[in-house]
Amino acid sequence: MRGLRVETPFCCRRRPRTVGGLLTDMLYNYIVVYMRYHFPTLFLVAMTLGARTASAQRLTLREALTRAEGSAYGNRAARAQASAEGARTLGALQGVLPTLRVEGGWMQTTDPLNAFGFLLRQRAVTPAAFDPALLNDPAARSNWNGGLVAEVPIFNADALAGRSAAKSGARAAAAKATWTAATTRLQVIHAYYGALRATEAARTLEVADAAATDHVRQATAMLDQGLVTRSDLLLAQVRAGEVAAQLIGARAQAALGRQQLAVVLGTPADTGFALVDTLPSADRIRAVAASLADGTAQDRADVTAAESAARAADRDATRAAGRLLPRINAVGRYDWNDPSTPFAGQKSWTVGVMASWTPFSGFAEVADLRGTRARAAAARALAEATGANADLELASRESDVTVALARVSIAEQAVEQGTEAHRLVARRYAGGLAAITELLGAQSTETQTRLGLADARMNAIIALAARELARGADPAAVAAVEE
Repeated sequence: MRGLRVETPFCCRRRPRTVGGLLTDMLYNYIVVYMRYHFPTLFLVAMTLGARTASAQRLTLREALTRAEGSAYGNRAARAQASAEGARTLGALQGVLPTLRVEGGWMQTTDPLNAFGFLLRQRAVTPAAFDPALLNDPAARSNWNGGLVAEVPIFNADALAGRSAAKSGARAAAAKATWTAATTRLQVIHAYYGALRATEAARTLEVADAAATDHVRQATAMLDQGLVTRSDLLLAQVRAGEVAAQLIGARAQAALGRQQLAVVLGTPADTGFALVDTLPSADRIRAVAASLADGTAQDRADVTAAESAARAADRDATRAAGRLLPRINAVGRYDWNDPSTPFAGQKSWTVGVMASWTPFSGFAEVADLRGTRARAAAARALAEATGANADLELASRESDVTVALARVSIAEQAVEQGTEAHRLVARRYAGGLAAITELLGAQSTETQTRLGLADARMNAIIALAARELARGADPAAVAAVEE
């Protein structure tokens, strides 16, 4: 044993015991022991926090509707337009309410008339001021003038009618904003369940892809046993490729659906939300449909907006006619005039009533009157058309709901039948009693029926929301399907 040399592993060699080495070993041992006994607890805490984070990112339909209320593009634009129309009602008060104006200024002149006028305003006239030489060739005279001027409208027919037209226009804009918000909610519902339908379609095709892969594996095994021909395997592989291609497209549509929803919500950069797991069940959809079946038609905001716009157009025509009438206004002034100081010196006042009438101004008033009357006629026709279309739309949406619910029931039966048919054909194929084409056709039928059921459920929800909107109610009532 003299020539035998045994190397001690590096980790087991005795190293010099320094203070730094002792501290390193103590820290290492502490971490190892701590992680050994506390790792399960830390793991559970991390999983809980992760689950809470994922839950916080989940976006329900109600949350999507709330988010769109303040950030959707159409809602923001409609609110801004309504605010602008509301501001016009304040501007239309000019000519209706009194006007108060403050004036002030300084002038210096050698004009004989104005120079003597300044003397009069400043109450500084003396006998010497009537000297013909001074009257004809006065010295430069200055005057500081300050005044308060009040103008009080007494009768301005065009201003009164303009104010009424502005108020009706503001009501029309507010009703239009309300209608825009309602239609935006319908768009959110459509985009939300469209994205959810695309996600569910991807899951359905994932199951179909797994089944197609299993059929390929089964055909391969049976080919090895000599039970099927090579054509069976090739057909199974072709079908598996088709399903894989459909799955790729479905996943792309699911991602696109999320982007479309984000755009409808007015937050295109925010796509980090998670949707609910699946579309509402058919039973839940039917239950919500039954609860909404007794709803009655209400005043629709779009009809209200059209009627208010027609009233605004009529009153604008009245305003144009009022321009042909005389205007009567009162005026009052309070003035100060002083040679050196603003708003100083003796005070004076003036009151009076002014009437003005312009019987002809190049046909401007006549053209305004004819134009506003034509626009009023167009607005009345549009209001009538909006009401008639609302009645037609309601009848159409009622029919859509009936058809959509019937299709849900038919799609449910189709899924049951397709699933059972696929199961039976799979058993027959395993026993060598069915061709591969029959098996692949049964699988394709089952997949299509499941996709069809997803489409039917989505369309039923959208039909219910569209009917609520046509009734003049809130489309968000269909959010009850997710409870």
